[in-house]
Amino acid sequence: MVAIVNPNPQDAADVILIGGGHNGLVCAAYLAEAGLKVTVLERRDVVGGAAVTEEFHPGFKNSVASYTVSLLNPKIITDLDLERHGLRVVERRMGNFLPLDEKNYLLAGEGLTAGEVAKFSPSDAAKLDAFNARLETIADTLRALVLETPPNLRSGSWLGAIPDMVKSLSLGGKLANLDLTAKRDLLDLFSKSAGDWLDGWFESEPIKALLGFDGVVGNYASPYTPGSAYVLLHHVFGEVNGKKGAWGHAIGGMGAITQAMARCCEERGVTLRTQCDVAEVLTQKGRASGVRLASGEVLHARTLVSNLNPKLLFEQLIEPGALPEDFRDRISRYRCGSGTFRMNVALDRLPSFTCLPGDGDHLTAGIIIAPSLDYMERAYSDARREGWSRNPIIELLIPSTLDETLAPPGQHVASLFCQHVAPTLPGGGSWDDHREEVADLMIETVDRWAPGFKASVLGRQILSPLDLEREFGLIGGDIFHGALSLDQLFSARPVLGHADHRSPLKGLYQCGSGTHPGGGVTGAPGHNAAREILKDARAGKL
Repeated sequence: MVAIVNPNPQDAADVILIGGGHNGLVCAAYLAEAGLKVTVLERRDVVGGAAVTEEFHPGFKNSVASYTVSLLNPKIITDLDLERHGLRVVERRMGNFLPLDEKNYLLAGEGLTAGEVAKFSPSDAAKLDAFNARLETIADTLRALVLETPPNLRSGSWLGAIPDMVKSLSLGGKLANLDLTAKRDLLDLFSKSAGDWLDGWFESEPIKALLGFDGVVGNYASPYTPGSAYVLLHHVFGEVNGKKGAWGHAIGGMGAITQAMARCCEERGVTLRTQCDVAEVLTQKGRASGVRLASGEVLHARTLVSNLNPKLLFEQLIEPGALPEDFRDRISRYRCGSGTFRMNVALDRLPSFTCLPGDGDHLTAGIIIAPSLDYMERAYSDARREGWSRNPIIELLIPSTLDETLAPPGQHVASLFCQHVAPTLPGGGSWDDHREEVADLMIETVDRWAPGFKASVLGRQILSPLDLEREFGLIGGDIFHGALSLDQLFSARPVLGHADHRSPLKGLYQCGSGTHPGGGVTGAPGHNAAREILKDARAGKL
């Protein structure tokens, strides 16, 4: 195949951005606003990465992978003017619904949760305000750090280290403002398991299950795995329409977010190219110089930015000799795999749960099928041993209860976020051989709690961990582009010494969820990477 090398050199980009997921679009929008000529290359036929909406059954569409809104940063919504570009987010009418058995359940929502918890433990209900206040104190501290670049520990002269010393002092000042109780809570939440943290607060299983679910979302681990308390915390520092900790739905699905971002990019002059599969990052004299596409086309730019999983970028797209040996070794041990099995189903009617039959606001909630921490722990141990749990953890959302654009009148779509499944099956098995079997299990699991659910399914879309990797570049099906563990957070994400979005290869930056502050549809990595790139541009370092 003959390579095409910049057929129109006068139109060459200042920046080539690899991967048109939401962080890539955010980064591109900020760079273009500053006057840089940016080209985004996306392998799929639509930008948006894992935050896309597609028709998966005739007349039915849904968010394909990412499926709910909270962590999208309000500054980014404002800076990119996403509401003018069509984004509208509505809050769930109820936060969560946790079926427990044939008669009992727990509901969570504004003004409702304490009374519901009191059904099982008046003592736990009395502690809720204090628990929420202390968790919110830590969440506020993290919100203040989300849009900051972490201090970057590196080798070199003391002069070059001054900017990061200043950042460290700034961070220290924020933490110093916490009282001693909050500092102790911060230590606990970064080091303990979600189960241990919650056991220290509550006595009744329902509230611990409701809160502990956030500790295993996208986290292939037991709720008693040390560090899972941070994953819980990671899911509570979001907001919807100014309401902290709330969760919502983007009208039109998650693709409405990235399509609004794409419209902002195009308005600012960004070139968005789809069906452009980058096969190699090219280097010249120790510097990233361009990309070669799978088609053979070669593009050059002064600056390259990757929105890919760090393992995908550094292990598959860059010649090993272009990277330091220790860095390559660390990337090889960078842990991915979130134990996620994702489904979308078309329904001819709403489900009716045995413990709370019929329609109601509880069907707009996040419906959690995992009645105890012990249930979650067994799901994880079963998956490690057998490949998937026979009693899986499932969060069921029915976004068509809030958004009539997703399904025909009187019918509905549901998102099933299912755990635990092994990212790689034991014994060398392939997910291609078991995806239908496990999909049947997920449907049957919901049917046990809501009889008739299986019969109401008109069609389904299945994404195993392998499908998520092939379709969206989520290595091991990891929705966060890397485990949210203490050794892979903040200044250590993805590797200590490269937390500032700059890679070991000059001219190559990272803007994806494999950088601070990690996964979820936040836009923060894209925002932060753009700031660092523009800082280098102003200093003449591009």
